[in-house]
Amino acid sequence: MGKTFRAYDPEQLLVLPPSLQEWLPADHLAYFVSDVVDGLDLSAIYESYSEERGYPPYNPTMMTKLWLYGYACGVRSARKLQRATREDVGFRVLCAGNEPDFRTLSEFRRRHLEALGRLFAQVLQLCREAGLVKLGHVAIDGTKVKANASKHKAMSYERMVAQEARLKAEIERWLAEVEANDRAEDERYGVDRTGDELPEELRHREGRLKKIAEAKAALEERARRAAQESGEGDGEVTPKEQRNFTDPESRIMRSGDGAFMQGYNAQLAVDAEKQVIVAADVVQAANDKRQLVPMVEAAVDAFEEVPEAFSADAGYWSQDNAETLQDYEIEAYVAPEKIGHRQWRDAKAPRGRIPKDLTQKERMRRVLTTKKGRAEYDKRKITVEPVCGQLKTVQGMRQFHLRGLVKVRGEWLLACTSHNLLKLFRNRDRAVGSAFGAGKRTAVGLAAG
Repeated sequence: MGKTFRAYDPEQLLVLPPSLQEWLPADHLAYFVSDVVDGLDLSAIYESYSEERGYPPYNPTMMTKLWLYGYACGVRSARKLQRATREDVGFRVLCAGNEPDFRTLSEFRRRHLEALGRLFAQVLQLCREAGLVKLGHVAIDGTKVKANASKHKAMSYERMVAQEARLKAEIERWLAEVEANDRAEDERYGVDRTGDELPEELRHREGRLKKIAEAKAALEERARRAAQESGEGDGEVTPKEQRNFTDPESRIMRSGDGAFMQGYNAQLAVDAEKQVIVAADVVQAANDKRQLVPMVEAAVDAFEEVPEAFSADAGYWSQDNAETLQDYEIEAYVAPEKIGHRQWRDAKAPRGRIPKDLTQKERMRRVLTTKKGRAEYDKRKITVEPVCGQLKTVQGMRQFHLRGLVKVRGEWLLACTSHNLLKLFRNRDRAVGSAFGAGKRTAVGLAAG
């Protein structure tokens, strides 16, 4: 008895739907991103294009959609993005038949990185209007992200000094040998002989010596500037101070698993309502002590409103931070030291009024042993920590593709903007009537989703 199967003919010609809107389910993320970007102010990007010359550039709205959708899907490489515009239906829908190559995609991101980073504020405002941000509790944390550079391409100041001396000695030896050879050849062939190029080995050493000298000078300048700004120290470079030759602005840092890496310290402030990022930054400092106040200020400035409470782990604690937040009259729950689970379990809630003679650290310890203090501090675990995981796991932000602090900061803001877009998408039933949703297919046609 014969078997019957569904028709399968790889060579069959297909008549594709005439409308791009029929290529994907109506509630697909690609359509949502398209609708949101159509409602954003992209004038800063458009105004950078002046007179028309040569072949017209790709539409900036389309390119913005591609990059935001790419970061939301974990596609952050220009080459992978180019491949996706040919092979992935979601990207093809956003392209509407265009196929920009990876150089064009990369140049667009590089040229408009600052303007793309400013879209973070616009998308954040949409989240607020959609009711996804309540400013009841904001948790702050930092995560180390690898730089686009190997830690093996870094060199300490101490080693630079030794290498510089060694290379100078080798170059002097080579030059002495060349001079001796020249004199011998002058005597043999005459003084009018044309000399050859310097030996390849000598040119290589000269190049290395130049790079090391530049790196040394940069470290010395950084040490002088730090001493001037802090009013402390003599501006001398410590022997272990390092500089990376691939990305000089990155730093050696200890990651969450205890391993050392060449990277940056990426900061987040996240609202507890729906895990929307309300402030983001990237710094070169290996620890978080000086990041608490700037992140609190950034979160407040984003909405010109003070959240009810902030929380941060022990890495953000300092006496100065506690005093500054107290002066701001901001309620904050910041662990003065690492708190183990046993400490939480065994700690007894204090009774009575807080003694006036307590230090800032003692006062915070007391606050964190109260029922309210424990509850507020525990919100960190379900607010900012999961967002760090989502950015690194879902969106692939384990390593930056760009180099330099300014570019890395722009890339981090792009990733955070895409994260907030995903929050809007997953809570799109609450977006009906918001500024971007009114009259749009996404908010009206997908509200039931």
